[in-house]
Amino acid sequence: MRRDWANILWFGAIVASAHAATAPTMISIDTNPAHAGAQFAAQQAIGAGVDGVPQGAVHGIYQPANITKMLGAGFGAVSYRLYTELSVQDWHWNPAGAFSEAGGGYWQSGATAAAPITDTYGYRLPHRGNTHDQGNDDDYSRLDDGDAATYWKSNPYLAKAFTGDDDAAHPQWVLIDLGATQSINAVRITWAAPYAATYAVQYWTGADPIYDPTHGQFANFPAGVVTTGTGGTVGTGGTVTLALGDVAQNIEYVRVLMSRSSNTCDSHSAADARNCVGYAIGEIGVGRIDAAGVFHDLTIHAASQKQTVTYASSTDAWHSAANRVTDQEQPGFDVVFNSGITRGLGAMVPVPMLYSTPENAVAEIAYLRATGRPITWVEMGEEPDGEYISPEDYAALYLQWARALHGFDAGLKLGGPVFQGTAGDVKTWADGTGETSWTKRFLNALAAHGRSADLAFFSFEHYPFASCGATGTQENLLREPAIVAHVVAAFRHDGLAANLPIFITELNISQNETDAAQTPAGAIWLADFYGSLLSAGGAGGYFYEYEPIPLSRSNPCPGFGSYGALLGNAQYGAIEKLAQYWAARMLTQNWAVGPGTVQTLLPVSVAPVAPMIGAYPVRRADGTISVLLVNRDLALPHQVVLGFGGGAGFAGGVSQTQFGAAQYVWVEAGDKSRAYPDRGPVTVRVLGGRGASFTLPAASISVLQGHL
Repeated sequence: MRRDWANILWFGAIVASAHAATAPTMISIDTNPAHAGAQFAAQQAIGAGVDGVPQGAVHGIYQPANITKMLGAGFGAVSYRLYTELSVQDWHWNPAGAFSEAGGGYWQSGATAAAPITDTYGYRLPHRGNTHDQGNDDDYSRLDDGDAATYWKSNPYLAKAFTGDDDAAHPQWVLIDLGATQSINAVRITWAAPYAATYAVQYWTGADPIYDPTHGQFANFPAGVVTTGTGGTVGTGGTVTLALGDVAQNIEYVRVLMSRSSNTCDSHSAADARNCVGYAIGEIGVGRIDAAGVFHDLTIHAASQKQTVTYASSTDAWHSAANRVTDQEQPGFDVVFNSGITRGLGAMVPVPMLYSTPENAVAEIAYLRATGRPITWVEMGEEPDGEYISPEDYAALYLQWARALHGFDAGLKLGGPVFQGTAGDVKTWADGTGETSWTKRFLNALAAHGRSADLAFFSFEHYPFASCGATGTQENLLREPAIVAHVVAAFRHDGLAANLPIFITELNISQNETDAAQTPAGAIWLADFYGSLLSAGGAGGYFYEYEPIPLSRSNPCPGFGSYGALLGNAQYGAIEKLAQYWAARMLTQNWAVGPGTVQTLLPVSVAPVAPMIGAYPVRRADGTISVLLVNRDLALPHQVVLGFGGGAGFAGGVSQTQFGAAQYVWVEAGDKSRAYPDRGPVTVRVLGGRGASFTLPAASISVLQGHL
């Protein structure tokens, strides 16, 4: 029954593709060498990423049969993603290593290993300040967990002893979201050590400081500023109940901004300077003091995510062996490089930065160098915007890590900041000058320290659409090229040098595991994305995700989906090639081909303006012209006529490769969803010549290649 249904769908797609929707679209390609655009090598520009996976999955994924199928997609260079940073965890990239003190401390993996490194793990941080995170989201804040013996502590590497800057240049903060506006006039803080000798209690004047940081500002409560020698027992730590003013205010978000530390030592070893700088809070509550002087706490204190939601500017990386996660793992460097998945090319690797130490980063690079692992680029941490870190604080960490890494190897190409999926400039709370651009302020911070040269590339992630099945898919496909062009232009406008490479180091059509990626629309999007990125001046992009992963429920979307180019079974074996697999093959084996060869983008114009058609011509290393054509129209075919400089056309026969609904249909059946048919691209010879017309089937990718 299923086979008959699929064949009917296939036959219908063929019939539909036989009828062009409109008069031919004229595509003019400028072949004048003086007008040529950017050059790129497909193996470096069209890559894929490997990431953290569920516990036990590494062994199933990195099997020879899987690797062969993964390589078949044609992706080139590999980017190693760092899932632990998203989960507010430190990454033990080498299980062999040592803590800074007995029973715990700051971890440093060893620069050598007695056995190949296969499985590696993240470690939760017991001094965490965020209720939620962007990863597994399975921990909670110690700011309001109901236990004053536990405490949040800021990252010591943001203190003057490590940055060289005055502490006021890197104020640390905690933010309490009451969930709705409340009538409040007091805050109660149980300080741990080190405590804040100077701080201010503030409220947000806008709607939402986390997701709408440019509409509003933090304002001090009338009696919310505390300096040395005032504020009850603040001079010695302990619990402070601070009346914020005579009139209760309707407030949802309350921030405590700390700008001078007591520099007293926390509950760990006083012999380690990192334990004696920054700020620490055991418990915090926001509420009201009534007429009788009794404090009524509106904060929910719980050792779970049922607590009142809190955020923190940073978190101390101190932890112990008992904090290891048990449901997630990162593939070890040795299993990745030994598998062959990197093709022997240099890989982009991360160093843990937000929740680690410079010494751990140096040991990682030393290990990779000693074991002969080729690396091209080094990303510093991952997704600082998703961890709510200010650009100045990220820059302070970046410079410390860069100094240590370049001290080991001056030739390392370091970069970041690895923004989470973005469609434009990343905004943050305004600084004293009113500047809200995260990137501008990060670049300014590097420049202020005379260290702009430490940034060798700029990186971010790209998940443009919250696609749920077919909802808005047509509109999304039409929007994507402009989104890519806009975001690259926005970061250049922020001050990135014209010759600084921009990489999108993790990408797919949607931030959700939706079936949009498995349909032909997912393939169209991927081809259009790479054409748009390279045309906009991007240096390359790394598809997510390379590994064969089973379908999962697409929460919050209905149905089941995945991110991958290959569908995996329960044992992570690759069982089916998906739509984006075929798109990648066309990009790397039909459009821009040849290991190490360079392609040159050519200027192109479309007339009349046809939003349904995308055209990306290149002059290949063999002298032929190869044109990637995308029909974004999910319903109708289109005809195109290609014109070249001087009225030339393709000479003689043209190689035409196409992929669309005639070759591939995604059949929705819950967790048993599959592609049928799943034939892959079809290549035929067609006639060229001046004025030749080519039909682009509905929802399809085409590559035309030949001589002029």
